[in-house]
This record gives sequence, C-alpha cells and structure tokens, in this order.
Amino acid sequence: MIDNFNDYQPDGTPAADRWATALHLFDNGVGVPHEETTAERWERAGLLFEAKDYITAAKLLTAVVEEVPEQTAPRLLLARAYYHSAQLRRAEEQLRKVIDRDPVEHYAHLMLGRTLERQGRADEAAPWLRMAAAFSGELAVDG
Repeated sequence: MIDNFNDYQPDGTPAADRWATALHLFDNGVGVPHEETTAERWERAGLLFEAKDYITAAKLLTAVVEEVPEQTAPRLLLARAYYHSAQLRRAEEQLRKVIDRDPVEHYAHLMLGRTLERQGRADEAAPWLRMAAAFSGELAVDG
C-alpha cells in the first residue's frame, strides 16, 4: 500500500524527486553541500582514532579544539592522536593546556609523563607519573 502518492509514479516506481532526495540526505538541499557540525567532526574524529588513522583524526580534532577550546575531551583525544602519530611535542603542548585548565585530570598527567618518557625526558616525566598515580589512588612503593 502506498501512503504518499506523490512519492511514486502511477506504475509504482519511485518518482525522480524521491531519488534526488535520497541522494542528498546529508545536504541542505539539492546541490547545497552539507556543512559538518562540530559534533559531527568530533564523532568522525573518534571513529578515525578508533581506526588508528591518527593523523587524519588529529587534523579534524584540531578544528574541533579551535571551535570548543574549553572542552577537555577533544583536547585529550587530540593529544592522544598526536602521541600515537609520534608528534610528541604537539602532544605535550596539548596535555599541558589540559592540565592548566583542569589540574586534577589524572589521565592528562599520566599521558604527559608517558609523552616525556617517550622523548627521553624521564627525569621530567617522573613527577607527572607520580601525580597521576596519586590521583588514581595507586601508591608508589619505593623499593
């Protein structure tokens, strides 16, 4: 049974404008490209990160962070994307910004410590790793 007769031709096949609509589901109308929202970029960046396409994820996340600089989660994911793509100085910069804004973000402390270690800066990393352990409730045992 056909509910909307304007969507179909008399022989029951879909009308041309129905196909055009289907082809432009993500457009703002026929021929007008869809402008991706910040939330859509964030979601797509997360999918790229999960797919281990860290460089492309970082490019998207850079735009997201510029649009919502007060948000911690996009900046942390950007730092992780930089870390996994061996852009360690950039990761460090983002992590320091997170810690400046949210000094008790324990994961940022942990990541900063790991990032510094990976750069061969173990002495600088140690206090950040101790702080992360303290925030997470782990007690360091001196042996």
